[in-house]
Amino acid sequence: MAVCAFSIFAIVILIATELVSQSQMSWSKVGFKFFYKFNVDPTTNLPLFWDPVNGDFYALPFLYGTLVSSLVALLIAVPLAIGVAIFLTEMSPRFLRGPLSFITELLAAIPSVVYGLWAIFVLVPLLREHINPIFIAVFNNPTTVKLFGWTGLVGEDGLFGGVNLGLGLLAAGVILAIMILPIIASLTREVMSAVPHSQREAALALGATRWEMIRIAVLRNARIGIVGSVILGLGRALGETMAVAMVIGNAAEIHRSLLSTGHSMASVIANEFSEATSDMHRSALIEIGLALFLVTILVNGLARLLVWAVTRGTPARVN
Repeated sequence: MAVCAFSIFAIVILIATELVSQSQMSWSKVGFKFFYKFNVDPTTNLPLFWDPVNGDFYALPFLYGTLVSSLVALLIAVPLAIGVAIFLTEMSPRFLRGPLSFITELLAAIPSVVYGLWAIFVLVPLLREHINPIFIAVFNNPTTVKLFGWTGLVGEDGLFGGVNLGLGLLAAGVILAIMILPIIASLTREVMSAVPHSQREAALALGATRWEMIRIAVLRNARIGIVGSVILGLGRALGETMAVAMVIGNAAEIHRSLLSTGHSMASVIANEFSEATSDMHRSALIEIGLALFLVTILVNGLARLLVWAVTRGTPARVN
């Protein structure tokens, strides 16, 4: 049994060792500049990040695409997931609680490629034809530009400027939000259920309304675990591959607009690894994989620690 348990550590060590070994060529040539440097195209005077033909490889656009799409996913998924968890834990009728919980957890079992196919045929046309035009009209309105132009988030160079293709960072963020919602909702429901009923009864006995009881006695005591569930959802979003690769546009560029195409760390590995013809190209892709591996381990480890801090069985505290 001990051998079975420690084999998990051996697998992780072997993966890390192989990633470090195979990325040595890129690491020795570029170093930390791999994640923030870029060249300039002499003909167009535009940034040049990823050029397999000339052997220039810099991962800044992939870091940017991963972070932006994950941030959009969290902004959409966290309020929805917390709302679902509150309803299931505190408000749902008993006959509805089981089916809703099952359907919520079922979303986590759907394969990533199925989400990607649904996004291509349903989500992308929906964004292109109905949702994106609304954002474009609001963010590019002359009055909005006059009032908030100093922020740099409105206008043609703002968050919703450029060409409306449907594909892009916004589409990737929305599909990621749907994928991480069941994870955040399930863990949030778990940490909320771990709050002792005495806390709820005490708040109600002191005259709190139902919402005040949820806000003061439940959410406040479960906040550490909720943060942990959000970080765990972030870890899933950072490493998601197929669904993102199918809707993000796959362009090694950096644009402020959420409607523009981009790339993520996972999607560039999936798209280019089988076509990498040079050793340097493969080494650069493996270095991206190493960075993604380390970030995912750190994010998931922090999330598990925060969730454990709430669900370990100790009584919740009243602040």
